[in-house]
Amino acid sequence: MNTKKKVIIHILCWSLLYCYFYIGSWIKNDGIDVAWHFILTVSFLHAVEFYVCYLWVYPRYLRKSKVPQLIAWVILVVGMFISMRYLLEEVLHPYFFGFGNYAEGTTIGYYIRDNVYFGSSYIVIAAAVWSTENAFKNEKMNEQLRVEAEKAELSFLKSQINPHFLYNTLNYIYSLALPVSDKLAQAVIRLSDLMRYTLTESSDGKVNLLKEVGYLESYVELFRMRFDPLFYVSFEVKGLTDQQRIAPLLLIPFLENAFKHGVLNDPDHPIRMEINVSLQELKVTLWNKINQHQKDHSSGIGLMNVQRRLYLIYPGKHDLEIQNDGKSYQVNLRIEL
Repeated sequence: MNTKKKVIIHILCWSLLYCYFYIGSWIKNDGIDVAWHFILTVSFLHAVEFYVCYLWVYPRYLRKSKVPQLIAWVILVVGMFISMRYLLEEVLHPYFFGFGNYAEGTTIGYYIRDNVYFGSSYIVIAAAVWSTENAFKNEKMNEQLRVEAEKAELSFLKSQINPHFLYNTLNYIYSLALPVSDKLAQAVIRLSDLMRYTLTESSDGKVNLLKEVGYLESYVELFRMRFDPLFYVSFEVKGLTDQQRIAPLLLIPFLENAFKHGVLNDPDHPIRMEINVSLQELKVTLWNKINQHQKDHSSGIGLMNVQRRLYLIYPGKHDLEIQNDGKSYQVNLRIEL
């Protein structure tokens, strides 16, 4: 659903709700009297707390299951409702109109309990609306992921030239190269490792993060063999264990982009890739100086594809920031594993 249609639906729902309140007040009081003042203030405050929760609190904390922060914000929103209602009805109304909503002698305890009741309903409604929309969105996203997975599988099968045959052939070439040149043999085995990783399959569509990092290391070493000694790349990994899993071939497009458009032979500005891992989170930072003499202007389809995969596989569980000032290029990626 596009934004314009969603806004129209929200306006229509609120209009119908307010009409219901006003008609009910008219029937109950045989015409609208001073009650409309307080229907207006409470309706306004209900809308405020609804959208604070719907647009800000729930997307940030309910989606990510951050229960303590969620509870704290819900309490804060209720407190905001009570404070603003008191200001409007018990301070400003008596000042401008000469009357308030609550009778004189109302205790603070009763006022707070009464408004916790009135203020909680629209917080619950906001949770119901947001959760329903999010459920439909996730269902649509899962369907998109299934369709794209089928397309990717079909595309892979069409382009496949028996990769197992190529992998076995590389191992045979390695056995022939070993007596001739150790460097040539190592290059072949690195290429064989890359090929073997692309054949990795799993039931849940994810692989051990150790293998993903190993793939990156093999890729770096192949380039090192090609350009050494004029090859300056810093590759650091921290916190890696055999417990984390990730979607395969998710990080390589960033490294490929850095090698393709970066400067590899500048010792003062080496390409830097840092991978920091905890049990629940992966952080990747990649920096490279941009090669101003690069003539190959790619379409960036590799990066667009990985952004699409991140959106589909890790919805709401990743942050990707790409900075390009024309002189340097930096990628900051965070994924909740």
